[in-house]
Amino acid sequence: MTSQAGNPIGVTSGVTFDAALRMEVEDFLYQEAALLDEWKLDDWLELFTEDTRYVVPTTDLPEGDPQQDLVFIDDDIVRLRARVVRLNSRHAHREYPWSRTRRFISNVRITDASGDEVSVTGSCLVYRVRMRQTDPYVARCFYKLIRTGGGWKIRYRRMELDLEALDSHGAVSIIL
Repeated sequence: MTSQAGNPIGVTSGVTFDAALRMEVEDFLYQEAALLDEWKLDDWLELFTEDTRYVVPTTDLPEGDPQQDLVFIDDDIVRLRARVVRLNSRHAHREYPWSRTRRFISNVRITDASGDEVSVTGSCLVYRVRMRQTDPYVARCFYKLIRTGGGWKIRYRRMELDLEALDSHGAVSIIL
């Protein structure tokens, strides 16, 4: 389902989903957050499907559609792998040595479920600590998850930042 803003996650009002399914999805999102906080980026990559998409729109157009609008990040699996290789190397100057990060995920809701696919939305707060400075990234997150024989995989991941600008941040050098 696609909203008029180009967001491929549909929000279904008035529909409730099984609490066990929501808990299972939450546990998966907590696992993803832990892998990112521990900088286990190669393991994190294993959570994605081959047809994945990771999007971070600009702060002035959080509902932006990467097909039509400028976005901070619009990665397919090839770009995502390259991003992880760079972040794991000393060539990522803004992240070497690595920043310390801590992610908080809340208000997780399953907005749609059909077959082996679920659409999920939630709130996300990422703290990045580097060089005695703490930068908060507050975002609304959207996922499309696919159930596979080995568990959940991420087909789509979108972080809509609730910031007016990246003033103190300057850039998005970590994976949100």
